[in-house]
Amino acid sequence: MALWKDTTSQPGLAPAQNLPNTGAAPHAREPEKTNVAPLSPDAARRPVKEVQRLDMKESVIASDLTIEGKIVGSGHVRIAGRFKGDVHVDGNVTLDTGAHLEGLVKASVVVVGGELLGNIENAKRVELLEGGVISGDVKAGSLTVAAGSRMRGQVEFGWDGDARSSSTTKGYGTGS
Repeated sequence: MALWKDTTSQPGLAPAQNLPNTGAAPHAREPEKTNVAPLSPDAARRPVKEVQRLDMKESVIASDLTIEGKIVGSGHVRIAGRFKGDVHVDGNVTLDTGAHLEGLVKASVVVVGGELLGNIENAKRVELLEGGVISGDVKAGSLTVAAGSRMRGQVEFGWDGDARSSSTTKGYGTGS
């Protein structure tokens, strides 16, 4: 897309020549109106979401897979299938609707839309989505529970550092 109107088709005007920067243009050009916002240094500085950092890749366990083992590393993990084992990542863990995870989870952010049978430890944030199930203990900085979710286990949230072990809430029932 051109940024200036083409003035070569108007009678009496010669096409622009590649001249060295002399400070004077051969003829004035009027900028074309576009829907594109001007680029600025601030445009490149967008805040990085806490949920998923741009510099980390996401690994996916597809819905038709069943895996048993252990996941350790940095990056994000999305489980759409079945996984049996512990997950310890320096990123986020997402359990899609219909997915099943049996094991301990240690991650920055844990989003549960499927079924988790196991504990979540030291997460910054845990989100239990509609239809999600957690059967185990949860220790997190914050906890979001959607209506229609279910959880059975002890919950500790809102505490920093060692103070997390000083208060517990026992929860049984549904998120509705």
